[in-house]
Parts: sequence; C-alpha cells; structure tokens
Amino acid sequence: MSEEQTVSVTYRIRFRPEPHLLTTGTNPILLLEEMRELGPCQVVARTGAVPLLPEYDPEALYLSWDIILTTGQGINAIKDVFIFVEDVCEIKIDVIDEDGRLDMEAGYKKLGEILLERGDLRLQDLRAVLEDKKLLGEMLVEKKAVDPDAVSSALAEQAHVKQVRQKRQEVETVSSIRVDADKLDSLVDLVGELVTVQASLCQKAVMQGDAGLSRIAEEVERLTAYLRDNTMSIRMLPISTIFSKFKRLVRDLSNELGKDVLLTTDGGETELDKTVIERLNDPLVHIIRNCIDHGIESPERRREKGKAGQGEIRLSAAHSGPNVLIRISDDGAGLDREAIRAKAIERCLLAPEAELTDSDVYSMIFAPGFSTAATITGVSGRGVGMDVVKRSVDTLRGTIEVTSQRDRGTTITLKLPLTLAIIDGLLVEVSEAYFVLPLWVVKEVVELTREDLAEAHGKHIANVRGEIVPYVPLRHFFRMDGDPPAIEQIVIAEVDGSRVGFVVDHVIGGHQTVIKTLGTLYNDSREFSGATILADGTVALIVDAPVIIHQATDETTRNYG
Repeated sequence: MSEEQTVSVTYRIRFRPEPHLLTTGTNPILLLEEMRELGPCQVVARTGAVPLLPEYDPEALYLSWDIILTTGQGINAIKDVFIFVEDVCEIKIDVIDEDGRLDMEAGYKKLGEILLERGDLRLQDLRAVLEDKKLLGEMLVEKKAVDPDAVSSALAEQAHVKQVRQKRQEVETVSSIRVDADKLDSLVDLVGELVTVQASLCQKAVMQGDAGLSRIAEEVERLTAYLRDNTMSIRMLPISTIFSKFKRLVRDLSNELGKDVLLTTDGGETELDKTVIERLNDPLVHIIRNCIDHGIESPERRREKGKAGQGEIRLSAAHSGPNVLIRISDDGAGLDREAIRAKAIERCLLAPEAELTDSDVYSMIFAPGFSTAATITGVSGRGVGMDVVKRSVDTLRGTIEVTSQRDRGTTITLKLPLTLAIIDGLLVEVSEAYFVLPLWVVKEVVELTREDLAEAHGKHIANVRGEIVPYVPLRHFFRMDGDPPAIEQIVIAEVDGSRVGFVVDHVIGGHQTVIKTLGTLYNDSREFSGATILADGTVALIVDAPVIIHQATDETTRNYG
C-alpha cells in the first residue's frame, strides 16, 4: 500500500452544479452518496440561490453543496466521483488537514479564519462585526456579511476536523511515545560510535585472516547497518510540518500587500532529518516573502497580462536519490535577465563582455546586498538578503538553483541531503593526513602526472578529455610539508554548476562518514564542516568543498588579479 493511500487526509469539496444538470439525467444525490462511501463525511446544502416560487423552474437545479471528507484513498478517488460531470459543474477540492499536520495548533481554525480562507468573507467585514459581543456566526448573519448557509458549512467543517483530530489523538496516545530530542541525539551519537567500532572489527578480521572472526565481523556489520538505518529513520519528520506554517504567512502577506495569492503544496509526506527541517524554515520564509512581494503582480496587473487575478505559489518536495528536492514556484512576473546583468556589471561582479547562461545570470541575485528593485519594501526585495538564503543552504550541504521565464514565473530549487548525521564520503590522503570529501559533489577521479604539470606551465589547470578543469592542490592550500608522489590524483567535483578538482596524494575509497562537530577552538575553520573517526582511531577532517573553492579563487585573484 502506498504512502498516499495510508495517509488520512481531510478535504473540503465545493460542488456547484450548473442549473441544467438535471436535464442531463444526472442525480447529484447519488454523487453525494458515493462520496460518503470514501470515508467520514459531512454534507451541507447551500440554498441561497433558490428563488421565490413565481421564479422557480422545476427543471433547474438551484442547490449546491459543501462536503467535508476524511479519506485515505487520495484525491484521485474524489475526482473519479465527478469524472462524468466535471464539464457541467464547478468542483473545487482543497486539503484542509493531513493527519493533523496542516495546522499544528490545538483544535482547528476559528470560524472567521475558515470563512476568510474560503473567500466567503472580506477582512473588513470581519473586523467590523467583531466589535460586537455576540457569537461570530450570529453577528455575521445579522450584518449580512455572509449568508447562513456559509456559516453552517464552516461550522460543520470545524466540528468534523475537531472530531477527526480527537480520534487520531486517542489512537496516537496508545500507539506512540514522546521522546526528548536530546535523548534521540544521544542515541545517534552512540550509533556513530558503534559504526566506528564495527569498522575497527572488520579491519582487524581482515588483517588476521581468521575466517571465524570474519564471519562475526560481517554479522556485526549487518546488524550495525540495520540499527543505523532505523535510528536515522526515527529522526525523520514529514516536511509538511513546516509546509503547514506557510499558509497563514501567505494569507497575511497577501492581505497586507493587496494581492490575491494561493499557496498549494505537494509532497508533504516527504521525510527529512529533523535538523534539516529546523534549519530550513527561515530560508523558505524568505523565499516565499520574495515571491509574494516582488514575484506575484497585483490582480489588476495580472489581468492586463491576460492572467488570472489570483496568483499561485507552489511548494513541492520529492525524493531524488539520497537527496530531497524542494521547489518554490510562482506564476508571477519572473526575473528580468537584462536588469540583473546590468546591475551585476554596475557592481563590478561581471565584465561587460562576459557571455553567461541564464542560470549564471540568475545566480547573481545571491550576491550580498544584490537587488534590482527600485525601492525596498518592508516585506522584502527580490534579491535583497538572498545571500543569507544561499549561506543557509550551504550550511545544510545543499545547492540552490534558479530558473525563470519573463511573465511566466520563477522556480527556485533547493537540493538537500536527507540527513546531516551520516554522509557517504570519499576518503583521501594528503601528506599522511586524511580528509573526507562528500560523495555528492564528487564526479570522477583522474591522475595528475609530472608531465601534466609541465604542460600546464605552473597553472592549476588540467586537461580532462579535452575539457579544461581548474584544481586546488590541497597540500599547498593547507600548507602541508613533504613532497608529493610522482603521480597524484585529482578528485573532480561539481560545485555551483562548475567542475573543479582537488589534488590529493592518494584516493583510498568510499567511506560511510559519521559526522562529529568540531570543538569551539575551530569555530573559525570554515574549510571543514566536521570530522570523523576512522577504523584505526585516526581523525579525518570533512572538507567543505564550496568554501575551499571560494577561498582558493579569492587567493588567486589577489595574487594574479
């Protein structure tokens, strides 16, 4: 059974048939009964369009329905119910609760919030009514700010979701247990120590050539891997835990800026390490604020361009191998390539004659303080502070990519590792010291001979199958003593879309790396993201590839620029 089928999701379905539906031979009551078969369901009839008897047409359908449905069968099962009438009906399906993850507050949204979110009520009408002291629903009806059917429907939704959450909470109380985050972190540390001891045992078994000891070492390795994977899975949380917070952010900013913006989410069940999720919140907030403020146009401007008045921001997540791809897309004005290029030239970030791809030009918005906005608003500026987003993603060992089409919108893609506790790395040796390069940046390894060095005439470049690849000699970069071997090796990595090499003495091989944080004495050592302990107890430093490349580039510029 798939994840989509097992997750209990609550939907709000607005079913608005056209008046001539009955003449097609369709009975809407049968459709509603079919909806009830999908799960717990509340149906509220909307009768506001029923005319007085003299104007009543007995062959016309004046009713419409709001349906609150909780089901584990997915949104496609709902669409299948209306598949034969979708051309003669207005059908709107919204997810309002997903296993209690779309709103982490106790209970459920207040009545006014539901009516605002549905578009049945204007914010100014709500504020005017709240000056009285009666029940909100009664006051809204008395003020004629909303019709009684809308209030009944919103109350039914509120009661339904509260009941579903209460039942879920009763089940979770019996089937789950809360564990303090510090205890979980301690367990991960202990598993990391066990991985190191297991590696030592395997190495010892190989050195002694004892078949019995080798069998024991293999069994310990299997059990350790199983324990490690299970411990890592405990730290995983669905990304919907932060996706849910952004609905209110979008609603509040839309009201503040006088824009109409809809946030849609996809892939909320995608899981990430809790540490990654905690650090991901601020970058996503900043990106979404930029999308609303300078990406999405005003409703009037959108209509002038032939777009719908309501803009859309789409937030999605999906697994991609050992990583998670998070995409933030808007259907707004898009980035102005020429304006970004002109600003980059003005700030001496780009030579006037330089020819860059669209991706390279758009990456300029991540430069500190870069902005093409004529005025900076109190909300954001497209590009203002995006360097902070870039740094946050870099600390998560992730990458960020921007694509855009003028008047079609912008998509920002974050590529992040599943966990920060254990990584797959490439173990290398330089002057009897060991380093680990994250495997996700490594593309290939080639040899560097004395002949290659002579042909480069002292420049740190290598010819790899006709492609010129610059490289950083780690022995020189870290100012390490000793002479290099006759044949060195270049570990070619891809960072920020560019191929760069790291010259090492020897490549030892792949290494499952349990990350240990460096002490406070090494807070200024930005070249390393952590350390790990090898099977023989030796410490290997984990190289932060992007930082080393940037520092090496700055040093080259100072020496030769």
